Amino acid sequence: MSFSRDALKIDCRKETERIVSFLREQVIYNFKRNGAVVGISGGIDSSVVAVLSARAFGPDKVIGISMPEKESSFLSSPLAEELSKKLGIEYKVDDITPILEGADVYGKRDEAIRELIPEYIDGWKCKIVLPNNLLEKGGMNFFSVVVEAPNGETISRRLPPKNYLQIVAASNYKQRTRMMTLYYYAETRNYAVIGTGNKNEHEQGFFVKYGDGGADVKPIAHLYKTQVFQLGEYLGVPEEILKRTPTTDTYSAEVTQEEFFFRLDFETMDLIWYAMENRIPDEEVAMALNLDLEQIKRAQRDISQKYRNTEYLRAVPVEL
Repeated sequence: MSFSRDALKIDCRKETERIVSFLREQVIYNFKRNGAVVGISGGIDSSVVAVLSARAFGPDKVIGISMPEKESSFLSSPLAEELSKKLGIEYKVDDITPILEGADVYGKRDEAIRELIPEYIDGWKCKIVLPNNLLEKGGMNFFSVVVEAPNGETISRRLPPKNYLQIVAASNYKQRTRMMTLYYYAETRNYAVIGTGNKNEHEQGFFVKYGDGGADVKPIAHLYKTQVFQLGEYLGVPEEILKRTPTTDTYSAEVTQEEFFFRLDFETMDLIWYAMENRIPDEEVAMALNLDLEQIKRAQRDISQKYRNTEYLRAVPVEL
């Protein structure tokens, strides 16, 4: 099998038709729902899903919901609104900050951070990150918390398991609150909630169980991130969204998905992953990507480890 950087190119017209047909079959005929609700964040994945949903059900049967909170990127809602206007779908903004404050989400998270960094006070920003790019150096997937003072000063500490778990558990409220909100709007219209997760997120576990991982249909979970970008360009997603760096939009300090979880740029990761799944020799992959064999194997180990370690997230509830 010949391998090149074009290995992940898709026929966007055929793929669009296939997904639109799948959405109609699942939502209208199998689930007996009348339309779709999509959480739109101004990112590429939710934008592509919104366009596909509008094509599947018609713009008048799709609601795009923006669910910002006080730590969201200032770009998210304006980009979501721009997309909704372009598609002609109904657009709603539902600020989830009051729910998060009522559950003391920010306080629970900040308590875990202050145990490690007492200087961290109101007005500072925070994020958690993994180590360097995998292509530069190997190493364990340990998280660090990084805080940023208003004057630009940053402090970083490696996260012990207890603090890491508390920060993540508190932050996961955000995704679960958003999914709860989507189901509210879906149930008021007898609509289905359409998931926006791609293959990278679904199979490597970059989602919250019963949060962004909970939906009725997941139309792009089979597509690598780079393929989602191809579809986005074909479907006419606004340029500002196509060029926007994918972020978690979970922490007050901006953090890219590469920093937070994947440790690789999407093009390189997707090609190495595709080669793994199709049993393409490592030597051929290394030559095509201008990498050495150790870099290829390091990336393969990381992808495989993430898949194994996150099987729980993909598991359905166990019944006796």
